[in-house]
Amino acid sequence: MLTKVNPADTNFKFIKTGMLKTLGFILVAVFVLASINGKEKAADTVVVAEGKMPNLVKDKNNTIHIVYGTGDSIMYLSSEDGRSFSGASLIAVLPNLFASAMRGPQIAASSDGVTVTACSSNGNIFSYHKTASGKWSKATKVNDVDESAKEALMGLSADGESVFAVWLGVKNPKGQSVYGAKSNDGGKTWSRNIVVYASPDSTVCECCKPSVVVKDNLVYVMFRNWLHGSRDLYVVSSSNGGKSFEHSQKLGDGTWKLKGCPMDGGGLAISKDGTVETVWRREGKIFASAVGMPEKEIGEGRGCTIETVNGKKVYAWGLNGDVILMNSAGVKKNLGKGSLPLVKALNNEHVLCVWENDRQIRASVVEL
Repeated sequence: MLTKVNPADTNFKFIKTGMLKTLGFILVAVFVLASINGKEKAADTVVVAEGKMPNLVKDKNNTIHIVYGTGDSIMYLSSEDGRSFSGASLIAVLPNLFASAMRGPQIAASSDGVTVTACSSNGNIFSYHKTASGKWSKATKVNDVDESAKEALMGLSADGESVFAVWLGVKNPKGQSVYGAKSNDGGKTWSRNIVVYASPDSTVCECCKPSVVVKDNLVYVMFRNWLHGSRDLYVVSSSNGGKSFEHSQKLGDGTWKLKGCPMDGGGLAISKDGTVETVWRREGKIFASAVGMPEKEIGEGRGCTIETVNGKKVYAWGLNGDVILMNSAGVKKNLGKGSLPLVKALNNEHVLCVWENDRQIRASVVEL
């Protein structure tokens, strides 16, 4: 038996089919546009060099200076806007240069110019000064005792004429203490080394990088301690330019009982009003606080850093092989694959994030 077909039904089916096709075309177009936009966003991340363990600083003229390692070579490049970079140039060749696992060259900018420190695997730290002509000085040894910086974990900061270096150094008869030295001439010469902090439990955490910031005559040093089986972050300060340091202060409310070293030293910064801001990892979570204030959990991950921008805080860290940046409003952005990011303010609206991925130095300008 044949069924009679209503023409209206056929038209409806044609219309319905046409609408579905149109909707399909729209969805495909949206997907393509999203893919294009995604690629454009990814293009904001640029590979600036082949190398490992980048570190960066901004000088008084707002020029960004970046140092990193490749093999035994200490390399340098710069940028005026964080988007285009100078060609890489060689600072020096340091046999057995340490440039991996948080152990890499450090950089700071004083009124005398740019200073770089780097450590060899035998435990000696050397400094290099960039002269007004753009040339780098010959190496100057920083540590008094030969081969005493075996872990090659260092921090470097400067303000005005003062440059201050910190590192983990061998403590007799064993263990590690935090040591420091000051330079008043851009790293050409260094003061006698001093003990910034020595743990009463024989050693600080042996494989976590210390941090340092200098502001006028104030010096703040952050490190991971090892007290009573806990590996927590502490800050110790100096009010006389680093000649001596006062009692240490633990960061955060909780504690981390841990037998092994987490190899994660956190980040340290000073805001415009002089507030000392910190960020660190405890277990798998990231916490932040001003010194002496309650902690705040801000995410999960490791290898965290902090920058203050016009009174606002910006954080970055690694999570599952990606670099995450979080602005002061708590908005997080995935910048791509990599680890150990560092952040520096370009202006009040933008920051430059630099990190390492697969032996490449990557950079991205992020609008706040």
